[in-house]
Amino acid sequence: MADYYETLGVDPSATQEEIKRAYKKLARQYHPDVNPGDADAEATFKTIGAAYEVLSDPDRRARFDRFGSDQPQGADFGAGLGDIFEAFFGGNVGFGGGGRSGPPRGEDLEAHVDLDLEDVVFGGEREVTIRTAVRCEPCDGSGAAVGTAPTTCDECGGAGQVRRVRQSVLGQMVTASACPSCGGIGQTIETPCGMCEGQGRAIENRTYSVEVPAGVDDGSTLRLTGRGAAGPRGGGAGDLYVHVRLRPHPTFRRDGDDLVHDFHVPFVQAALGAHIEYQTLDGLEDLVIPRASESGTVFRLRGRGVPHVRGRGRGDLRVRIVVEVPDELTDEQEDLLRQFATSRGIAVAEPGQGLFSRIKSAFS
Repeated sequence: MADYYETLGVDPSATQEEIKRAYKKLARQYHPDVNPGDADAEATFKTIGAAYEVLSDPDRRARFDRFGSDQPQGADFGAGLGDIFEAFFGGNVGFGGGGRSGPPRGEDLEAHVDLDLEDVVFGGEREVTIRTAVRCEPCDGSGAAVGTAPTTCDECGGAGQVRRVRQSVLGQMVTASACPSCGGIGQTIETPCGMCEGQGRAIENRTYSVEVPAGVDDGSTLRLTGRGAAGPRGGGAGDLYVHVRLRPHPTFRRDGDDLVHDFHVPFVQAALGAHIEYQTLDGLEDLVIPRASESGTVFRLRGRGVPHVRGRGRGDLRVRIVVEVPDELTDEQEDLLRQFATSRGIAVAEPGQGLFSRIKSAFS
């Protein structure tokens, strides 16, 4: 004999509400639509259904408590189980059945927009072109030929749904599903539009303007509500999702809301200091290089970075100094550097004794 209380995982003293909650949880877990092809899950689903069918009925539960009897003879278990499940979850919980009336909404669409760093910093508008479904102009989206109109569906009376009444262990149940004649729209078309063949929409290229918010990041997605495909037969339009791609910048790279630049400075300017006209995205700035600046020194230009997309202000521009050593020298320049090395007591290679000279002599 099956212990129905153990099957549902409740105590024999459980209230009807506790039994109901336990069944609901297990039914969702083991329903065949959630576990396609799983025979064990299907068997468990039937078992918990049988347990609930008995324990949810006060008379049957009392008889089970007293005699330990199984489900009553002659019960239409298959039909009862379906009715129980529909009573709890309805026809639109992902397990089939149900449906809503009216033309369906159009599809959501995706597009990409390529932006330069300047677009990200200052914002603005960009255009995207997509191939999409648009409302058919001759029939104005109705799908009916010019001079005609859709008619109310005879089978569902315009509701888009057909309802049926069933008896279950919980009483009379009313379930609804999409009308098979009109597909849930509630209307039928006797004379379809010749342009769209009754669909109410046509395929065209459309160009939309995209507002680019300042500070948007690479990989972000912008949503344009109602710019997706038009729905068939006058249904609402879906949305357009525009994915942002950022082109590499020749000078700056982005680090959060900061911009970073590895700025090459001649070694004499790093040694002696300099005032440099430095080009930012906002214009020229006076960049002061102090004397004896080393590679890796960072100068921060406040508020010259990327705007905070969810707040006020902007990040900073971090200028990182890279001291640049010349790879070629004239004889005069080399003599001056040797004099400087001598005055500082710095040992340097003799003329013609550089790395390549040593490699050449080694193979001589």
